[in-house]
Amino acid sequence: MGGIGEAFLTTHWSLVDDINTNEADRNRALIELLLVRYWKPVYCYLRRKGYANEAAKDITQGFFHEIVLSRNLIQKADQTKGRFRSFLLMALNRYLINIQEEQSARKRAPRGKLISFDFAGMADSPHVMTTLTPEDTFTYVWVSSLLEQVLKEVESGCEADGKTIHWEVFRNRVLRPVMKGSEAPCMEEICRKYGIQNPMKASNMVVTVKRRFRTALARRLRDSVMSDEEAEIELQEIKRFLPRLAQDGA
Repeated sequence: MGGIGEAFLTTHWSLVDDINTNEADRNRALIELLLVRYWKPVYCYLRRKGYANEAAKDITQGFFHEIVLSRNLIQKADQTKGRFRSFLLMALNRYLINIQEEQSARKRAPRGKLISFDFAGMADSPHVMTTLTPEDTFTYVWVSSLLEQVLKEVESGCEADGKTIHWEVFRNRVLRPVMKGSEAPCMEEICRKYGIQNPMKASNMVVTVKRRFRTALARRLRDSVMSDEEAEIELQEIKRFLPRLAQDGA
């Protein structure tokens, strides 16, 4: 599943629309990309529901194989009914009702549709997740993944446009302090490190990257909902988790 990771591809409802209109091989690639973006939130949700590590792995496998793939769940999704992740979570809870914990979801997975998830390092949940509800855990992991994707997109865009120094200034002045919960270095220090003429120019670099980040985040959020109003709600949801993300170093 790791081979289809273009940062520019849209996600959620617009991606579902592509799945419903493209040919079989392309459909498979798009579905796999969508699964990449949601299997971790599903797994972490199950852990917070009380399932042990191996049980959560098995149920995650079973849900995506039996429900998402075998029953064409994505193709049945209706974007007029709200958030895609809410739709997915509702389907997961229905699936949990219909299975027995002692059964192995992996053993029931159709042979031709087996997709391997990389569960390495997932046994121990971040400490911050132990204070969240299962539903908030699902959202927390989704937000973490979304921000990671947006930051990678912005970094790649800066490199492509010859603004690598802009990105490095932003990383050191803004991103790294947020992630580590540390004090931001002063602009004079930034200027010395990167050979920038003056603090004003360094500050303008930060503003440039911040604008790119906001634009990329807004675009991804708008692709996942039906209106600007819903996009604003999603943005507020992200802001609700940002302090936790910073404290956890995600």
